[in-house]
Order: sequence, then C-alpha cells, then structure tokens
Amino acid sequence: MGKGGYLGVQIFGMVAVAVFGQAAIRSLFDHSATQLWGTFDWVPGDWGGRLIVFLLLAAAGVVLAGWAHDRGNQVSR
Repeated sequence: MGKGGYLGVQIFGMVAVAVFGQAAIRSLFDHSATQLWGTFDWVPGDWGGRLIVFLLLAAAGVVLAGWAHDRGNQVSR
C-alpha cells in the first residue's frame, strides 16, 4: 500500500473516532436517546452495552489512525 492508501486509512480512523466518540458522549447525557439512527440498538446490555461498544470502536479508530500514520511515515522515507 502506498502513502495515499495509509492516508485514507488514517482518515477513516479519525472519522471513526469523531463519530463514535460523539455518540458515546451524547449517550452519557441522554441515556434514552437513540444514537447513530438506531444502528446499535441490537447490542445487548441496553445503555451500558452500547456505551461500551461506542468506546471500543472509538479506541479502535485511535489505534487504526496511529498505525496508519506511522506506516505512512515509514513508506515516505
């Protein structure tokens, strides 16, 4: 994968952090609201289960963006 590919993966990771981080924070303030258009209403555990999934996906986005950033820098050298 070239530098452009890693840049795309990094952007995807940052978007995931923004979307799932915002959903987790909104969920903290309004437990009964449906986040992300009800896409994650199937998650067991009601509010707590959805919050854990949102936080895990945001963390995965951070790891993915960091990995792609490092690999993109290695390719450009």
